[in-house]
This record gives sequence, C-alpha cells and structure tokens, in this order.
Amino acid sequence: MRRQPARVVGMENMEPSSPLRITPTVRALSSALRGKREQAPDRGQLDGERMCPDPEKLWFKESSAKNLRNRDFLSPSTMLNTLYAGGQVPPSVMSRVLSLGGSGILPVAAGEVMGEGLRVRVDRPAAFRAVLADGATEYRKPSGRRHGCLVLNCPALHPKPNTPTPDTLSLGQLRTILLADHMGALLRRQGFAVSYCPTLPEDSDIIAFLRALGIDWPTAPANWTNEEREDKIQEALESSPYRERETQGGRRTSEGGGRNAEEGENEGALRVNLKRVFQEEGLLGYDPSLGTCVVHRESVYHLAQLELATADCTVAMATALHVTSCQDEFRQQQIAVLWRASGATHTQRHLVCGPVKTPGSHLTAAQYLQLRRGQMKEASEMKYGDQVEGQTWDDIIRVMTSATVRFELLSTVHTSPVTLDVQREGGVSTKGPRGGVFVMYNCARLHTLFDSYQRGVEKGLYPEIPDCSQLDFTALKEEGEWLLLFNYLIPFSEQLDQSGQALDCEGGGARVNIKTEQICKFLVSLSKDFSSYYNRVHVLGEPLPHLFNQMFCRLHLLGALRELYHCALDTLNLPPIRQL
Repeated sequence: MRRQPARVVGMENMEPSSPLRITPTVRALSSALRGKREQAPDRGQLDGERMCPDPEKLWFKESSAKNLRNRDFLSPSTMLNTLYAGGQVPPSVMSRVLSLGGSGILPVAAGEVMGEGLRVRVDRPAAFRAVLADGATEYRKPSGRRHGCLVLNCPALHPKPNTPTPDTLSLGQLRTILLADHMGALLRRQGFAVSYCPTLPEDSDIIAFLRALGIDWPTAPANWTNEEREDKIQEALESSPYRERETQGGRRTSEGGGRNAEEGENEGALRVNLKRVFQEEGLLGYDPSLGTCVVHRESVYHLAQLELATADCTVAMATALHVTSCQDEFRQQQIAVLWRASGATHTQRHLVCGPVKTPGSHLTAAQYLQLRRGQMKEASEMKYGDQVEGQTWDDIIRVMTSATVRFELLSTVHTSPVTLDVQREGGVSTKGPRGGVFVMYNCARLHTLFDSYQRGVEKGLYPEIPDCSQLDFTALKEEGEWLLLFNYLIPFSEQLDQSGQALDCEGGGARVNIKTEQICKFLVSLSKDFSSYYNRVHVLGEPLPHLFNQMFCRLHLLGALRELYHCALDTLNLPPIRQL
C-alpha cells in the first residue's frame, strides 16, 4: 500500500460567517487536485501525456458510517492514476488540497494517499462550531433565493363536470394532489410566489377531506362564478388562428390527424387543431397523436381557472406545473396546448405520476384514509390504552394518519408505480423504520429530550445551555454525531434547491422530472441514523460539571436536528408532535 504522509492544518482557513456547503467544497477540492488542468479547453482532452477526467468525478463525499471513520472525501486511485503517473500526487498539489479555504468550503484537517485513493478528513470540531453557532439557521434555508410565479395545477380537482368528492377520487389522483401540495411548500421556501389551481367551493366535501390531510387549498363561496374569464377564453378560441373552420363543402380546412372526433360527432362544435399549435409554436415533448380537439365546456372552465390562478402574478411570464396521473396525461396535454391556442404564453411543464396499485382490493381515496385512520387509532390504543381519548389524541391520530399517507404515496419516484398494502387485518406500526410514523416518533423523542433537560434546569440540576463559542467541540467523538452533521444538517440546504433547479432545465420537453421523493427519503434515513445514535448515547448525563461540556455540545447538535425535522416536515405540511 502506498502512502503519502498526512498533514494537519489549523482552522484559520475557514470563513465562519459563510455557510459550509458540500458542492463548493467538492469543486474546490477538484480545482486544487487538477491545478492548471482546470483551465484545459475541454473535458476529457489530453493534457500533456495524461487525460484530464471530468472534474465532477474527481471527488466523492462519503456517507457511510464505516467510511466516515477515516475519511470524509475521497479521490479514488483510478482518478489519481489518470492525473498523475503512478497515482503519485505531487507535494505542491497535496499542499493545495490541504490548505483549502474560501467561502462555503469545509475546513480540511488532514489528507493522505492510501490504496483506495486520496483521503481527506474535515476539521470536524471547526465544522461543528461553524454549523451550530447560530443554531444552524442558514442550513435550513435554500442556498439562494429564487424569483418567479408558479401555478400548481391539479387536474384531479377540476370538475368533470361536477366537483370531485372523496368517494370519486382515485388513489392515483390523491397522489397527484399530495405531490402538488408538497411541491408548493418546497418552491415557496425557495422564493417562488405559488398559487394553486383550481379554486374549489368552500363548503364542498373535497375541501373537508383535504383539510383532514393538512392541505390548505384555495376556496371560493359556493355561489361564486368565473363566467367572465370563461367567456373571454371562449372568444379567444373562436378567433384563434388554430381553429378549424368548415368550408362550403362541409370539410374542415385543417389537417389535424391523430385522435380526431368521429365524423358527424359534435357537428358544429368548436374545434382546435392542437397538432398545428405545438408544431408552429415550437412546443417540445407533446404527444404526436394530438390532433383536432373539440372544445367542451369543462375545458373552457379549466382554462378559465388557470387564467384566474395566474391573474395575480407579478411577472409577465408564469410557469404552470400540471401535476397529473399517467392515465390523465394525454388529456392534460390537450388542455395545455388548448391554453396556448387561446393566446396564453406562460411556460407549461407536466409532472406525471405513476399509478397506485392495491393488489386484491379497490379503494377510493376516502376509503383509504378511513382505513389508515382506523389502523392508526387501533395501534395507538394497543400501545397507550385508555389514554387515547379526547381532542388531543384526535389531533395526534389525524396528523399521524396524514404522515402515514404522505410517506406511503410520496416516498417513491413520481414516475414509478406505488403498491400499497391495504389489507384490513394489517396495522400501522408505531415502531420500526416504516415511513411517516417512524419519522414522527423520532421527532417527538427530541422534544421529550429537551423537555427533560428543561425540567432538570428548573430543578437546579443543569445550568442553561451556553453559547457555542464557550464550548469545546472536540468532545463530539461519537461517530453518529459527525454522521448527523455531515449527512443531514450540512447538505439539507442544497437539497432544498433541487426542485427549482429542475424547473429551469431547458430542452427537456413538456415533461419535467423532479426528485419529489427526496424529502421523505431524507427524513426516513435521518430517523434511522438518529434513532441508532440516540439508543447508544445517554445525552443527559449525571449533573457533574466536568460532564457538562460534552452534554451541551450534544444538545446544540440535537437542537439543530430538531429544527431540521420541523423544517423538512413543514414541506409536507406535517406539524411536529411533541410527545408520543
């Protein structure tokens, strides 16, 4: 095994006022390792006698507990062999890597070349102090503010022709609604002005159903109408250059092709050639079989609702994100192109969800929610007995049911199918890493910990938690502590950025793919690692002064973790439960 000596550097290279980020650190490490090669004209071009690899593949952030025992970042030996003869890193390059510094760059403590490659270890006490200094507030925000108006359109909630009810709503449609709600919360955090479509009657059953799931959807009085916008949409389509007009011989003047209305059907109805629209307007990614569309009243109603949702936008161009099921995708493409034919110029993207399968049974959204609520109540009664009664427990069961439903339907890549176990003899476990319940339980454990600490303060056992500047973070030596900071607290901010970045991607056509499952998976993974740590470590130790430093360092870390839970759960519109 070849080995180059490690070098330990101080903390002076870090800029504590700038939040530490993973991506800038990886870029800086790549730049330091490549040196002048960073200015090479093209990736993969020959530089002297050696090939320059893609800088994004030069370094990897470690995440497993096993690897984090001896390194935080690794440049594999295959990369070193590509850059340097025999994989031997020149001393000048090693010096650049170890003296790394700058805005958002994690401070480097040591580095060495081993058999697997160049390992770099972060100055962990310095990173703990920098991240926790202000309660990790900056790490719960997106790294940059974005601007723009976004309309989240949920076709499942539009009348067809009547307003949907919980008993007519399918599980696939429920998935799209929950996804739209989650995306709205995420994008609003990034700075977007978000509105939802359609506006629903305030006294409708569907609104009560959505509220039970924690969804705050826009409403209007039952007698409210949008007729003025509907009339304008109708007029715009009648005068559209894409309208198909009858000739004297009774034949239509446009060649729509595709899924046209049958001859003789809807004779005299308003028709629009959608194929011409997306071809002449340069719209990419639309189904080539879109042909002539007969404009029905419910289509006009749908477009008028979109106009209403964009009416308050402060910018000329809004983005409409149609969140639809794969079964309804073709119909929603028709609506989107029809809106363009009416003169709308807003950007339109389609977030398409895979089906929801329930082997052995068929449940509506209402039946599914009722089943999960009953299972949650039964599981709570088995664990807590007669305590499970009254408004407090009703609220807990409602939130836990919502958490169960959201994690079941949102933890899978949105284009993939979801398969649910809806057997009535099954239950919802309050133990084990099973999604929403497990996440909420571990969040509640943090509340219980701090309640216990506060009672200790009131009894005079513990002093108040001092500021980070007064603590020695070298006391945080347990591997789970660094794992919680490095894998969750530091990267969360960059994870919040991803949904907005995906919307900006051009050239992808009508469909947009967003990692909508990431927050749920992040919370489940966080809960597993936190639970493992919390089961091993006794945070509130004996009230002895020589033990206080380590206890306070841990409380700062876990306090930041509790707020991270709250922030992530808030994007799912799930309020934390203080005690379970």
